[in-house]
Amino acid sequence: MTASLKSFLIAFLFLNQFNCFSQSTASNTLGVEVNDTIFVNLKNYSQDFVYDMKYATDDNFLKSKVYDCAECYLRYKTIKALISANQRFMKKGFKIKIFDCYRPLDIQKKMWAIVPNPEYVADPRKGSIHNRGGAVDITLVDFNGEELDMGTKFDFFGKEASHDYEGFSKEILCNRKLLKKIMIKEHFNSFDSEWWHYNLKAGLNDTVSNFKWECK
Repeated sequence: MTASLKSFLIAFLFLNQFNCFSQSTASNTLGVEVNDTIFVNLKNYSQDFVYDMKYATDDNFLKSKVYDCAECYLRYKTIKALISANQRFMKKGFKIKIFDCYRPLDIQKKMWAIVPNPEYVADPRKGSIHNRGGAVDITLVDFNGEELDMGTKFDFFGKEASHDYEGFSKEILCNRKLLKKIMIKEHFNSFDSEWWHYNLKAGLNDTVSNFKWECK
């Protein structure tokens, strides 16, 4: 073996070992454990969701903007379950569209001041699963961004919004059943009177929070 060839092989082996070390380090960094109850931003974990954060606008039943900016924060365990559900939907040609996520207690109080009616807004003295970081308000869209027909709009407070209402076409009922079936598979509970609302079972006993995110 010539001296130049020997030098080349030594350099190659060194670089190969360095690359393997770098990849291993990156993998370990990405695999850092995150506490299940910490609040995190969904956008930092997946780019596969569509957003229409209603309460960061005045396009809602309150007719008032109550969030300073539109972000979807949830507890980490809720994020994991939601991403898993979305992956199931994507295999069928759909994505989750999000209307609301975690809601700080101060926002709940603001909503209660506008509509102090427990049929529409949870009493902040008790708090809601939204205040615990375990609830999402969602629908489904196709890959063109078109919403599936669910029979009513989000935050429609009438009997037609109930999962038990059967007075819709077969297509609408199938759309609702698809949403519910997969969310339940990923350990969410449905809310009988609101087809769009889902609670993570494991989040029911978390404490009410007033954590607030920074608006950039």
